[in-house]
Amino acid sequence: MSDHPPGFFQGTEMPAAGWWEALWADPVAVLREVGVQPGMDVIDLCSGDGWFTLQIAKIARRVLAIDIDPDLMDVAKRRLMESGIGNCVFVVGDAYDVARLAGSADFVFMANAFHGVPDRARLAKAVRAALKGNGRFAIVNWHKRPREETPVLGEPRGPKTELRMSPEETIESVMDSGLEFTKIVELPPYHYGAVFKRSPN
Repeated sequence: MSDHPPGFFQGTEMPAAGWWEALWADPVAVLREVGVQPGMDVIDLCSGDGWFTLQIAKIARRVLAIDIDPDLMDVAKRRLMESGIGNCVFVVGDAYDVARLAGSADFVFMANAFHGVPDRARLAKAVRAALKGNGRFAIVNWHKRPREETPVLGEPRGPKTELRMSPEETIESVMDSGLEFTKIVELPPYHYGAVFKRSPN
């Protein structure tokens, strides 16, 4: 019996803070690599406990964090409050409803959750609808490597091997959504970022 809320993307469980912070010791560098810039309105989709949300809020003009898990959202709220950050709005909701929940944004950031999305094409179309005309969508994913080959703090970490997606699989999942692929960036030690832009039509 799962304790997750309805609509939770399977295989995207939030890890314990210790190894998560060891893996993402420099989240700002990740955000720069995928293209988050000052002055942007950014959606942190499937924001989890707010580890990236906090750093996005330090860069962006405004952040809207969306997650379906109210407990994780409470952790994220507390994280930003303790840092004195006030430019973030938190919404408990379904990622497929991103356009309705958030309105238009310059950038949608999604880390460590896309592999668990049941209908990736549907989600990509929803993201497109939430983006401004020149908006970008960045998906941060684990490389398609056996789980035992991605240790953090001495133990295998990340999603099950069979859930992982290559960059090519990620791109293919998004390409029929009205989003255009722009680049892949390497995010050592185990991740990549796939970046897309909203097509004009």
